[in-house]
Amino acid sequence: MNFTKQSPIQSGYGSLTTAREIVANCDLSGKTAIVTGGYSGIGLETTRALANVGATVIVPARTPEKARASLEKIPNVELEELDLMNSNSIDNFAQRFLATGRPLHILVNSAGVMAPPLRRDARGYESQFSTNHLGHFQLTSKLCPALKIACGARVVAVSSRGHRLGGVDFEDPNFKHHEYEKWRAYAQSKTANILFALELDKRGRNFDIRAFSVHPGLVPYTGLGRDLTEAELGPKPIKDEQGQVVSNENNAQFKTVEQGAATSVWCATSNQLDGMGGVYCEDCDISTAESADSLSATGVRPWAIDPESARRLWDLSERLTGVEYII
Repeated sequence: MNFTKQSPIQSGYGSLTTAREIVANCDLSGKTAIVTGGYSGIGLETTRALANVGATVIVPARTPEKARASLEKIPNVELEELDLMNSNSIDNFAQRFLATGRPLHILVNSAGVMAPPLRRDARGYESQFSTNHLGHFQLTSKLCPALKIACGARVVAVSSRGHRLGGVDFEDPNFKHHEYEKWRAYAQSKTANILFALELDKRGRNFDIRAFSVHPGLVPYTGLGRDLTEAELGPKPIKDEQGQVVSNENNAQFKTVEQGAATSVWCATSNQLDGMGGVYCEDCDISTAESADSLSATGVRPWAIDPESARRLWDLSERLTGVEYII
């Protein structure tokens, strides 16, 4: 398996493609998927798209009772308990899944938080780095035995164009020695998602585990920005005659949740990506690689696709979580 170039493959899809359109000709019967955050926002639409074409989808939630209502009309869904900021909870969830003996064909790490006030987990780790990266790092590690026996698993790390705001601070990732900046912390966690997929793909490809990172697009009102003020949420969305959000005062293009889930679902299922991995994707295609000073709203920045940074983050993450990968 060769290195995949960070360059579009002209998939034929685009920013308006929906998750339902991606799986229109898919049959995932007999396949098992786990979607973190799969009960709200783009995670819910990812769950719906996969389940509606036959996949059994396990949706872990910190409070399963609250998630149940949003999932009750979707077939083939199993609800489980998981807190990504709690190491024991992650281990317990993974152990329960492994005990079923099922292969894991698709893992979509979609859960996340964005720009909250400074919060820390029980270990003292900053909440965005803990939830968005470290929790998923540990979860994926613990699920590796099931990914291996799938004989063709895909892992999707949901990142963000917010990675453009900065890379990983390897000396102080948890803001122990510097003043906390919530957007800097968010950017760090989203860069970490991209670097994680890059390194996981490198290590997992010999076991036919391929990994991708994704920018879903700008999707308003998903709950991700629950900690933001109205002013911080930015310009008001503009709707078309059908009530769909299409733009805002600064002409930033918004997506529906169905469109926002499409790239995750494409990375998880498309045979266009067979034999590929380790790349950052958006608008249902592999994205472009941009320079550090690029003003483009799209594309991935150099600090998020640097192989040495990916290896360094992997080593740091193993130390912080106490997890040693078996691939």
